[in-house]
Amino acid sequence: MIVEDNPQVGAFAMQSLSDLGYRPILAINGQEALAELARDASRFKVVFSDVVMPGMTGIELAHEIRRRYEGLPVVLTSGYSHVLAEKGTDGFELLHKPYSVEQLSRLLCGAVCTHRLKVT
Repeated sequence: MIVEDNPQVGAFAMQSLSDLGYRPILAINGQEALAELARDASRFKVVFSDVVMPGMTGIELAHEIRRRYEGLPVVLTSGYSHVLAEKGTDGFELLHKPYSVEQLSRLLCGAVCTHRLKVT
């Protein structure tokens, strides 16, 4: 799942992940993401979320996902390094914007593979 409030960035991420063989679903905010997960969290291998969004931040969302769906990997992305310098990422993987398809692929694959190793 992609959680991104910027339509252009969301479209880029959707296309990039589709090209990589994923079947992404886009949520435009944290509440929508949690609603999608509540429908059936097993559909998702990883959640890729922007950090700076109106309402619930990506870090708040990541903590809520960790609480509700233990083991579901969350990867964060942000172009606002000053926000992260102040607050940190609380141990979640981070991909800085702008990012390439290769960077996105490598980080998501790593998160999914690491999760599989912990589960098996």
